[in-house]
Amino acid sequence: MPNRQEKFLQEKLDEIFTEREIRFAGFIDFDGNLIKGKIREDIVPFENDEEQRKIFRELAIRVATRVKFDYSMGRVKYSASRREKLVMMSFPLDKFILLITAEPNVNIDRLAYKIIQLLGNEWSEFFGQ
Repeated sequence: MPNRQEKFLQEKLDEIFTEREIRFAGFIDFDGNLIKGKIREDIVPFENDEEQRKIFRELAIRVATRVKFDYSMGRVKYSASRREKLVMMSFPLDKFILLITAEPNVNIDRLAYKIIQLLGNEWSEFFGQ
């Protein structure tokens, strides 16, 4: 990965982690590989490494599948699921998918709006620009 791209991803992760509710944030490619990720220091993951890789691959497949309806409903801006132990959110970008897990009590819409703002130009068309 080019140094400029790695710096950009790290900066975005650092900005995302200003939100206290974030447990994990990572950029995943469309093959389901984790490119750059960060976990909050005091967090013990619910899954082992192999299970995490499965989650990343499934996410990439789901994002690719949702594209089928872009022509009629428009592009997916983000997707979220609230589970008993955490919230999972995904933001399909141009080259990556941003996966975020957060504490289960997080306000999904507020956090999504904040993440979209942090993504800046990478996601400017969310605001119709």
